[in-house]
Amino acid sequence: MRLRPRDRIPSPPATSSIRPAPALDFLTGVQHLEGAMPVKSRPALLLDRDGVINVDRGFVSRREDFEWMPGIFELTRTAHSLGMRLVVVTNQTGIGRGYYSEDDFLGLTSYMRERFVAEGAPLDAVYHCPFHPEALEARYRAEDHSWRKPRPGMILAARDDLDLDLQRSVLLGDRLVDLQAGAAAGVGTLVLIGHNELVVADVPRHVRFPELSPVAGLLERLIGAGETDRPPSRAMSR
Repeated sequence: MRLRPRDRIPSPPATSSIRPAPALDFLTGVQHLEGAMPVKSRPALLLDRDGVINVDRGFVSRREDFEWMPGIFELTRTAHSLGMRLVVVTNQTGIGRGYYSEDDFLGLTSYMRERFVAEGAPLDAVYHCPFHPEALEARYRAEDHSWRKPRPGMILAARDDLDLDLQRSVLLGDRLVDLQAGAAAGVGTLVLIGHNELVVADVPRHVRFPELSPVAGLLERLIGAGETDRPPSRAMSR
């Protein structure tokens, strides 16, 4: 892993697996694969974490509480085989609220990434936003941070970092703020996952699925075999 600083004012110390984020202009939580610089724009599968990758139990920060959502690995393997980038964009206000530390989050993220590699669907980047208007620590306190969904900052940063074609990309989320962020960023297709009664009439280009399994077929129809560069046969190392 390597640090990739971006526009920022003095920020808290960065670890070896995160680059600072723009908090009131410091950039948070982006973990990249070494050498994962694209040669041309590619679509991405943009994933919320809680409720999409893992069961949402509320402020999950420990491995023992991290339960994988059924179908997540089959879905991400399909996306990877279609040449899509795999990118996580997740609000993590539990950090700002003091429920767990950023180191706790990073440790759990390392476990998550290792499992995706083992499953044949390595993640290209993980973006997280710890900011909250009532954060306990001043460094995480922000009224309307540009990275906090429903604002599109994390997705736009991923677009710039990975040269993504957002119009051909697909975002998966289980909450209205996920879809709003995707719509604001110009993501071409928005997918709402789960058995919920959210009213999303004001969000364009969205579809609903009660579970993840049907989404693979949607990706195959949208992206299609051979329409984008296929990934190399070996997974890139971190």
